[in-house]
Amino acid sequence: MLTDKQLRRKQFILVLAVCLVVLAGAIILDATLPSYHIIIKVIKKGAVYATVAVSMNLLNGFTGLFSLGQAGFMLLGAYTYAIFSIPVAQRAGVYMYYDGGIVQFSIPEFFAGIFGESFGTGFGMIVTLILAGVIAGLIALLIGLPVLRLKSDYLAIATLGFAEIVRALFQWAKLGPLTNGSNLLRAYPDFKHCTAYILITAAVVAIMFLLVNSSYGRAFKAIRDDEVAAEAMGINLAKHKRLSFVISSFFAGVGGGMLAMYMGTVQALSFKSAMTYEILLLVVIGGIGSLTGSVFTSFVYVAAVEWLLRGLDSGKFLGISAPGIFKNGFRMAIVSILIMVVVLFFSKGIFGDKELHDLVKKQPKKAKEVKKNA
Repeated sequence: MLTDKQLRRKQFILVLAVCLVVLAGAIILDATLPSYHIIIKVIKKGAVYATVAVSMNLLNGFTGLFSLGQAGFMLLGAYTYAIFSIPVAQRAGVYMYYDGGIVQFSIPEFFAGIFGESFGTGFGMIVTLILAGVIAGLIALLIGLPVLRLKSDYLAIATLGFAEIVRALFQWAKLGPLTNGSNLLRAYPDFKHCTAYILITAAVVAIMFLLVNSSYGRAFKAIRDDEVAAEAMGINLAKHKRLSFVISSFFAGVGGGMLAMYMGTVQALSFKSAMTYEILLLVVIGGIGSLTGSVFTSFVYVAAVEWLLRGLDSGKFLGISAPGIFKNGFRMAIVSILIMVVVLFFSKGIFGDKELHDLVKKQPKKAKEVKKNA
């Protein structure tokens, strides 16, 4: 029987080995495949979705707050990243109707001027991603004061309404000098290699693991299980709900910035409520309360939709040419069927509330009673 110390060491080695294998694979793919290859794109988008799904799982899975505002915070993060990272020389071309826009400053260019182009731009992009999360977190702190007084479906409706209001606001013509109106924001720098995306997602997941296993994480779980009992134990419900909401929104903003880098353009019209539902789907299928479940499902889902099942929309799949059957939209029909099958056979999601390192735990053997006849 393993002691707790030996078990934690074994779990750490397993998780570290998986992370090193994934990182090594990303480095090899970056070295052998061009940045526009479909596999590289799948890894990048999978990393983006994994980051946002983990942030949503913290709120919905570990704290028990049913929020549907993730697309709004992603939009805030995406626009923050784009606005503050467009090179100054490119602003006149992007904001062609607004005299170069309001912001005449580029964070990546600022750090490139200090540290040099090779290091400064990459470091500046990381700083801009953090700023994207900070802006989303600050807005979450403001709206969380009234919204978090609501519960269950009412909270979901309120946060969904917030996301739609933010999207409409960013499409408002009078905000044109800041958001370029309904036009695209583009020409900002991005990470060409998927290794950078993997490293950012790994950092976010690691922070989440530390958080949910801390005293704050235990308080979140107590609120999820029973608010009355949690309050009776001395947990400040308002404080911890607000903290969970802000942290979740912060990382959703970081994910929005990553999505802006992946897409190469930002437009408010893309951040519809369907994006939130898609992220929520990944959380539920992976397992509510399982971080590794959210990460695993995100990459598998993106790989299936964007790569493996792509032929179902183009008339040919697995060497079978059937344009009369394989038409546009058939791919999502198959994905929906697969999701239904998963839900039927895994009622708590693929991972349930377990993590990857739980696989190394030894199950205790059931004691067998031997009955003797007199």
